[in-house]
Amino acid sequence: MKFRLPRPASLTSGLFWRTFLMLSVLITLSMSAWFGMVNYLQREPLAQQTAAQVVSVVTITRAALTHSAPDLRRELLFELVSNEGIRVFTMEDDDEVAPAPSSGLMSDIHALVRAKLGADTRFSSEVNGVPGYWVSFKIADDRYWLMMERERLQSPVEWLGWAGVVSVVSLLGAALISSLINLPLKRLTEAARQIAQGNHPDPLPEVGPQEVRQANRSFNQMVDDLEQVESDRAVILAGISHDLRTPLARMQLEVEMANLSQEAREGMQSDIAQMDAIIAQFLDYAKPTEASSFINVDMVALLSDCAHEAGRQADVKMTAELPEHAQVLGNATDLKRVIANLVENARRYGKTPGTDVAEVDIKCTVRGMHTAKRVVVEVQDHGVGVPDEQIAQLLKPFTRLDTARGQANGAGLGLAIVDRVLSRHEAELEVANREGGGLKFTITLRAL
Repeated sequence: MKFRLPRPASLTSGLFWRTFLMLSVLITLSMSAWFGMVNYLQREPLAQQTAAQVVSVVTITRAALTHSAPDLRRELLFELVSNEGIRVFTMEDDDEVAPAPSSGLMSDIHALVRAKLGADTRFSSEVNGVPGYWVSFKIADDRYWLMMERERLQSPVEWLGWAGVVSVVSLLGAALISSLINLPLKRLTEAARQIAQGNHPDPLPEVGPQEVRQANRSFNQMVDDLEQVESDRAVILAGISHDLRTPLARMQLEVEMANLSQEAREGMQSDIAQMDAIIAQFLDYAKPTEASSFINVDMVALLSDCAHEAGRQADVKMTAELPEHAQVLGNATDLKRVIANLVENARRYGKTPGTDVAEVDIKCTVRGMHTAKRVVVEVQDHGVGVPDEQIAQLLKPFTRLDTARGQANGAGLGLAIVDRVLSRHEAELEVANREGGGLKFTITLRAL
């Protein structure tokens, strides 16, 4: 079982695309309904109007040819081509005829035209390689082709282009609306992230809809209140340091000067030292980690120093496996405190069964490449470990497990300080029982 500190999820982009998708679906459904409605209402009138136009042109042309003198027909055909865009050709048996469009609307048009001109009327979209709208008619026993320019007929789908333009414009409008809806939340998310990193965000603009104004005004007020709390806390910490440690120093001096037995003096000095350590833990837990204080930290040198300092204690056996280079951005003092607290936790509660010595291993590796590079630090002991169901309780303030109470002489803030410092460094912390016994802490930091 592993316990991982939760990291803040990115919701902004998800909300943008969710809003854009919903608006796009709404626009698509609206356009589809409009398309179906227009098609249903326009189909029959458009078919009747187009069929009437075709019948009129064929009827007039046939009448003109029928009643004109044979020697004037050539001039008449030339005039039809020049002025009306109508051509008339004699139908031959070897004509190459392409089939006419068979869409629903064209089928209705052809049915109406045949009803007026006769059932033997033929239609084509191309005759002998010449495209156009071709209709056959008959004068006596002679059959002819009449070709009309397609532009003369109302295209049943000419408005689909405009519908496409409207759809594209609507989708662009949906993207703009999604951005405008998402912008206040994006600002709020970024400001909250800056607060989590210990920075002071710029005040959010109190403009826009009433709900946005109220949310931004409340957030700005919260930021001001947090600054006031932070200021009050700094004053309280200074007071605690002065008002508690000064009496402890006097007590230490009085113990040294008092006529006490060696055993009583050592006991009182131990109690005073324990009280001073508890105060130090409280101050470390309450002390903020400012992101503005982050610098380039050499983790190899830092871990090497921690291992060397811890190895000087008689009840600790340290081993360190370190790379040549490992750089992170952070507060060196706070990161060193994190490693020291983990080693101290292992020293107190991770002693190898059957011995009075705690074996502590520190391992550092650099993983990934370029912007995905991470520095992974592992601190593990060879003790008895912790029950899996209690691992999640380790990082809570003032918490000490039953197995450790007999040895506990602190306030239960050591691992809580680790948790707090790593959260400010945007690091990940995993706690798990080590294979073979003991507890393993895995810290993942962003590498430089």
